Amino acid sequence: MDPTDRHAAVPPLGVHPCGDGVDVAVLAAHATAVELCLVDRSEEGDRWTERRVALQGPAYGVWRGHVPGVRPGQRYGFRVHGPWDPDAGLRHNPAKLLVDPYARGLVGDLVDDPAVRGHAGDDPYGTADERDSLPFVPHSVVVAPPAGPLAPRPHVPWRDTVVYEAHVRGLTGRLEALPEHLRGTYAGLAHPVTIDHLRALGVTTLELLPIHASAPEPHLLASGRTNYWGYSTLGFFAPHAAYATRAAQEAGAAAVLDEVRGAVHLLHEAGIEVLLDVVHNHTCEGGADGHHLSWRGLDSPGYYLHDGTTPARLADVTGTGNTLDFRRPAVVRAALDSLRYWAEVVGVDGFRFDLAVTLGRGPDGFDPDHPFLVGLQTDPVLSRLKLVAEPWDVGPGGWRTGQFPPPFGEWNDRFRDAVRQFWLADAREASHGRAGHGVRDLATRLAGSADLFGHGDPPLVRGPVASVNYVTAHDGFTLADLVAYDHKHNQDNGEDNRDGTSDNRSWNHGLEGPVATAGDVDGASPLSPGVEIAPLRRRSIRNVLATLVLAAGTPMLTAGDEMGRTQRGNNNAYVQDAEAFWVSWDLSPWRKDLLATARYLLALRAEHPALRPDTFFTGRPVPGSDVPGVPDLVWFDADGQLLDHESWHDPRVRTLQMLRTAGGPGARDVLVVLAGALDPVDVTLPGVRAVAGDEPESWELAWDSDWEHPADRDRTNGEGSVRAGSVVGLEPLSLQVYVSPAPPTDGVRHA
Repeated sequence: MDPTDRHAAVPPLGVHPCGDGVDVAVLAAHATAVELCLVDRSEEGDRWTERRVALQGPAYGVWRGHVPGVRPGQRYGFRVHGPWDPDAGLRHNPAKLLVDPYARGLVGDLVDDPAVRGHAGDDPYGTADERDSLPFVPHSVVVAPPAGPLAPRPHVPWRDTVVYEAHVRGLTGRLEALPEHLRGTYAGLAHPVTIDHLRALGVTTLELLPIHASAPEPHLLASGRTNYWGYSTLGFFAPHAAYATRAAQEAGAAAVLDEVRGAVHLLHEAGIEVLLDVVHNHTCEGGADGHHLSWRGLDSPGYYLHDGTTPARLADVTGTGNTLDFRRPAVVRAALDSLRYWAEVVGVDGFRFDLAVTLGRGPDGFDPDHPFLVGLQTDPVLSRLKLVAEPWDVGPGGWRTGQFPPPFGEWNDRFRDAVRQFWLADAREASHGRAGHGVRDLATRLAGSADLFGHGDPPLVRGPVASVNYVTAHDGFTLADLVAYDHKHNQDNGEDNRDGTSDNRSWNHGLEGPVATAGDVDGASPLSPGVEIAPLRRRSIRNVLATLVLAAGTPMLTAGDEMGRTQRGNNNAYVQDAEAFWVSWDLSPWRKDLLATARYLLALRAEHPALRPDTFFTGRPVPGSDVPGVPDLVWFDADGQLLDHESWHDPRVRTLQMLRTAGGPGARDVLVVLAGALDPVDVTLPGVRAVAGDEPESWELAWDSDWEHPADRDRTNGEGSVRAGSVVGLEPLSLQVYVSPAPPTDGVRHA
């Protein structure tokens, strides 16, 4: 290909080994010249040297060249010449070494130095800064395509999927059962100890907080803090090197990539999928007064969303100071190229898209038929993966839960709010003599949120599995903190407790904060303040956890919730990269009990198809059911009667029974009884056959949230049968699960 041909086909972007050197291509549509800078240490090792190679172009905005003699492992960057005209959105400054947006590896840390900004002084619309940024910015690295096979994808069906959201460092950083050099690393994720925990818990799909190379936002870097969560992307193709083992980091960018691929390979061999949380809506460069690291210097108006005024101002619908402009084909292409790379080369099984509404914004706002979303639906590789949207951003019309096209799943914030409201916020209000919200919204969420995800052409095609149900995530209280704090406690974040949401729908059960040393009552004196509320807090945890697991939809757990992890009331720990905020594996007795409960509940879900529907309920019998005439979903009140219209709208109603039937050989029906009152409740158990006009039958108690440990079932005669129509007693704020008797081998159901 002739590099001087202005109309030549656009080559693959980035720097790729080819023959005797590398092929280079970078988009800088408004530039007048672009140089590839090959960076090395001086012979003395006390300074950086660079060799600059002029690229040819632009052809369709792309500068290109073939540079012989360059090998994998070479550090590099770009210097871009062109107009410095901030009023027009143009910020070319050749004094700044720029990261390749397509770099497969990055090395080095971002240093808080004035040279990392493109403008001089405090005015981002003033003159250009002429200081060289090379010593203070990360460098791109040439990486050859990795070799070696990848294990086949597990391809877990959506109906069987259990998502586990985790941070690479935070999950295993304190896991003493791991060799010390593997703790908090990619390799640590795939160690047998970690895999055994995930499999025993019932996890099918590990969703990792961002592992794209990241750098602290300007205000964090200036204050000496970091973005622990990683929602501050510097490279969409390069893995974050700090999560690799020390040996891999010292061996170079290729070894870091190999460690990531190796972890995915081993997780696949264990039957566990890997999803990546990806941040394609903004970058780490911040607002106009922020850093000058990559996209800003290459082509700011081509990459970033501007408000259309003069002087040009960045439009911010992400709350970070900048927004990538998905009206631009180059931005759409970059995102799709990145996703394909991680899917095909690294082998990941899908993606969770941070602030996904931004990725579907066109000239008139969010568009479910946006080219990027259509691209994901039609791409032969990406369309077969698990795609999950965080269906909102902070721009106008930014809340879009339920409005993404198939095959997307979506985080269901309405589920989170309904579960917290019923078990915690309403209970808190009731403790002060105030009414709550009744059972209607909770029932809608338990049934799969058809009001949100049932729309489409044809209707109901997405099914309840499109609802990714969660009650906690990285952002917000942990499950243990939901029952221990009424208010956020984010003072350690350095923002005077102004950050983080105040709408937590939590309940401290009468006392703010931990009830004993380190938030644990084990071994505490009977006179310790708050010890008497600890059992109720633990039951509330079990209520919330069970509601998540038993609801129709795709459950997502946050790492450590199954073991009572606390962040001491911090609901926005994005700057807290410290052991106190990592998952603790040193389990006290009640935390061991909680882990056993989580395992038991997820096993119960896996055992019973009635708890894993992949189509919406219709109110008609399930095909193949051995009880003809019984609807797939039925709601009862505390008296075992069908819930009437008045009860659905009565905020005083706090008891609900949900009957779910299932078809197929050996399938058993499931009855979930929720008692949300502050006093004990007597409940009459309904009968499946009674609904069909036949004689009553019996139920087996499978689980009670009053049990501290699933083994309590044996001590409370939990395996005994209870005749339908019998009255059973439930403790205040508790939940019970019943299953119908196992079908006999002769295929005839016996009462």
